Amino acid sequence: MASFLKHSFSISNLREQKMLAFKPHFSPLPLNFALEKSTRCNFLSRKPLSISSQGSLGRFDDSEDSRPRLIKCDAYEAHHSQPMKINIDIDEQTKQTAAQKLKIGVYFATWWSLNVIFNIYNKKVLNAFPFPWLTSTLSLAAGSLIMLLSWASRIAEAPKTDMDFWKALFPVALAHTIGHVAATVSMSKVAVSFTHIIKSSEPAFSVLVSAFLLGESFPMPVYLSLLPIIGGCALAAVTELNFNIVGFMGAMISNLAFVFRNIFSKRGMSKGKSVGGMNYYACLSIMSLLILTPFAIAVEGPQVWAVGWKNAVAQIGPHFVWWVVAQSVFYHLYNQVSYMSLNEISPLTFSVGNTMKRVSVIVSSIIIFHTKVQPINAVGAAIAILGTFLYSQSQAKM
Repeated sequence: MASFLKHSFSISNLREQKMLAFKPHFSPLPLNFALEKSTRCNFLSRKPLSISSQGSLGRFDDSEDSRPRLIKCDAYEAHHSQPMKINIDIDEQTKQTAAQKLKIGVYFATWWSLNVIFNIYNKKVLNAFPFPWLTSTLSLAAGSLIMLLSWASRIAEAPKTDMDFWKALFPVALAHTIGHVAATVSMSKVAVSFTHIIKSSEPAFSVLVSAFLLGESFPMPVYLSLLPIIGGCALAAVTELNFNIVGFMGAMISNLAFVFRNIFSKRGMSKGKSVGGMNYYACLSIMSLLILTPFAIAVEGPQVWAVGWKNAVAQIGPHFVWWVVAQSVFYHLYNQVSYMSLNEISPLTFSVGNTMKRVSVIVSSIIIFHTKVQPINAVGAAIAILGTFLYSQSQAKM
């Protein structure tokens, strides 16, 4: 019996020694522990403890290879805590997508803002100086001068063109000139909002010209989207308080001219050297200026301009000169940004942006010029703009 108890006591001691030997080791807590009798170990700290880091977990054995891989914990009091470092890795594609969305947003905001500013100053100039041919010429001249100076100072790289490029550009510039002058004539006769409501019917002209003159066919949703465009424009025209036939026809001719401009531009893209974005519009402005100048002189003439300019300065004051400069410069800038955005976004996105641009111009012009709008007229404008949006969506599904 004594031998059995002695043997059991030996086994118990051996197990206890092994348990002590294999006991995991932790890094000391940042508390002052003393084993003397005068100092007691107080585990009930008044301040909470937080684990700041944890090492890798190893096996609790007596092998030398596993000893360095024991659990390591560091603790600190709450008021000494530091913020955890969190590393969030974002892949390159996500960064590029976010940057592209931001770039498109900047393009749209700049495009709409410049267009609104141009329309405001353009209408102010035409109210005091009702000579749309000269006003149109000054707009093209300002843009041409800006780009020529940019090329000469190497701020922008000059395009490399050939004779085939200029030959292909001529019909585009001719249609652009007609559309620009017709829109300016319309703005001189009617409210800015009414001109842009009628100009929102441009998709209807595009489909009709493509179908009857070019023999293209479109799916049924495209044709159905034309109904609210035509109906809304007709309702807005009938209920317009200050309706003017010259202003109405000017907006309609502008729509037709810009449709042909787009058609000629697509056909001429494969001819001559490729020039895109900002430089393409610069070349377009220069050629349009050369086309428009002799016609502006023939239709209105320097003598009429001199008398009208004198009366405008006497009526408005020196601010009139600033209005002319502003409308000319902002016309070029908003068109330049729109052509630059074409290289960055899809045609559908551009079409939707163009629709929203008209909304911003219509609303801002009504507010600034205190244009009287009947409720039925506003309904017609909303229907026409909705139809334009539906048209762009139908074109995307093609």
